[in-house]
Amino acid sequence: MVTAWRAGFELPSGRLRADGGHMPWDDPGRQVSALTRMTRRGFIRGTAAAGTVGLVAGTPVAYAAGAEAGTGTAAGAGAGAAGACQPTPGTVVVGPKDPRYGELTARGFNGRFSSRPESVRLVYSADQVVHEVEAAVRAGKRVAVRSGGHCFENFVDDPAVTVLLDISEMNAVYYDRRRRAFAVEAGATLGKVYRTLYLGWGVTVPAGACPSVGTGGHIAGGGYGSLSRREGLVVDHLYAVEVVVADRSGRARTVVATREPGDPNRDLWWAFTGAGGGNFGIVTRYWMRSPGATGDDPGSLLPRPPAVVKSMSVGWQWSDLDERTFTTIVGNFGSLLERDSAPGERFAAVECGVSLSHKVTGQIRLDASVDGGRADADELLGAYLKAVTRDVTAPHSDDRLTMPWMKSTLSVEVGPGGYSFKTKHAFHRTPFSARQIAAIYRHQSTGGEERYGGAVYLAGFGGKVNTVAPGATAMPHRNALMSAYYETVWWDPAHDDEQLGWIRGLYKEVYADSGGVPAPNADTDGAFINYPDRDLADPKLNASGVPWHTLYFKDNYARLQAVKDRWDPRDVFHHGLSIKPTVRSPR
Repeated sequence: MVTAWRAGFELPSGRLRADGGHMPWDDPGRQVSALTRMTRRGFIRGTAAAGTVGLVAGTPVAYAAGAEAGTGTAAGAGAGAAGACQPTPGTVVVGPKDPRYGELTARGFNGRFSSRPESVRLVYSADQVVHEVEAAVRAGKRVAVRSGGHCFENFVDDPAVTVLLDISEMNAVYYDRRRRAFAVEAGATLGKVYRTLYLGWGVTVPAGACPSVGTGGHIAGGGYGSLSRREGLVVDHLYAVEVVVADRSGRARTVVATREPGDPNRDLWWAFTGAGGGNFGIVTRYWMRSPGATGDDPGSLLPRPPAVVKSMSVGWQWSDLDERTFTTIVGNFGSLLERDSAPGERFAAVECGVSLSHKVTGQIRLDASVDGGRADADELLGAYLKAVTRDVTAPHSDDRLTMPWMKSTLSVEVGPGGYSFKTKHAFHRTPFSARQIAAIYRHQSTGGEERYGGAVYLAGFGGKVNTVAPGATAMPHRNALMSAYYETVWWDPAHDDEQLGWIRGLYKEVYADSGGVPAPNADTDGAFINYPDRDLADPKLNASGVPWHTLYFKDNYARLQAVKDRWDPRDVFHHGLSIKPTVRSPR
């Protein structure tokens, strides 16, 4: 799938072609800038994304001092990881004077947020996580947990955090014969998961496209990606989860919860199918197996991706666009999704998206891809382009590419670059109205270089995703046809207020008919927790009267609170958009 559209799936990388093809501008300096910006993986085409994002390992918890911070001492050695032959290292404690400290505290992607914890603790096993959580409850120090580092808000990089628990070294991916499922430790990145599953067994999961995103929070939020219209959300294939929880007395332990109907812990499994990270405990491992999969052959227990992908990337230069043409392209895209998004319909097999970058970037793009093994793949892409360009007379470029599935799926990333960004999201049940498209056009066609990082990414949603009932998983957005991801990126902190004002103004104007947010109604369906946005909990920015938790969880919130009360009665695991307990916690 072409990266130029990774938008709806967990993090946008909508500015660079996955095949290394030309950028939508000529200036090499801008190409480098865009390369750096797109790393956030936030929108990754739907990712999921992306977005990872307020992830499990991106969850604040309380903490307690265990070992001395400062010189890299070890504490709390635990049992070896499943399948490992070598001894598991003990917890590594890194303090501010250690040369590794800067590396470990700078892993967050959003330059708006930073912290100077007393120590960073690298853990290598669930036993070590248990030790750290229990110590946390005793000492009451604030701890944040990190796996991939893609949290969009300050759930991890916060001055209040005194201890940073890093689980990135817990990254094994293997087949567990006892559970007939693929085990994925929560620190494993999507790139590692894809490579191990595909090269080892020829299977995959329908997750996001940014290779450096940690699975810890990506899966817990209900991640989605380039195969989701065909295979559903990644959580639709979650069989079990291993979680470190803390009871009312403060004792920590490891719990395994499965989707089996008779599992007494099933409510905890359900909560990790879309509530996001930082709510009930710390995920240390997932097990993946598709519903209904039978037998002992690992190659039959998860989806098989296409061998090759045929993709199309179409661009319109802003110099050739006017408002009527812009409106027609966006309107045609939405109408096509509305007509053909159900499984079995003609264009449901097409993964698709539109990147509405600001005028200063040079162009807007349509990207689409399809299983290259289909006999009608070229015909299908051509018909799709014809439908989107109906009544459009402006000239466009048309780049086609065929490449192996895994190469087409993963977006190109450059590591954290210190830039700042702000993202917003909305699910749509119907296409944008003419008024909404006009608002986007107005914001994207005015302003100068300061708007270079401003973009709106539209991703096709639905398909197999919408065949699951809203309450079957904690991710309730099962009747949307489109994901809309809004982003602005900048370098200079002096521009924070201006950049935040711009994206907030755009979002407020687009959703003016529902209080400035995509309230669940006939047209919109709330927002995706893997793209967390604390603005939704601010009554000055959310005038809809609809609480933030309804936007993210809809009717599932009360059930999530019951899980919270049972599994995290002390509210040890919390952040700005976490599930709130129904009773006052003892902490």
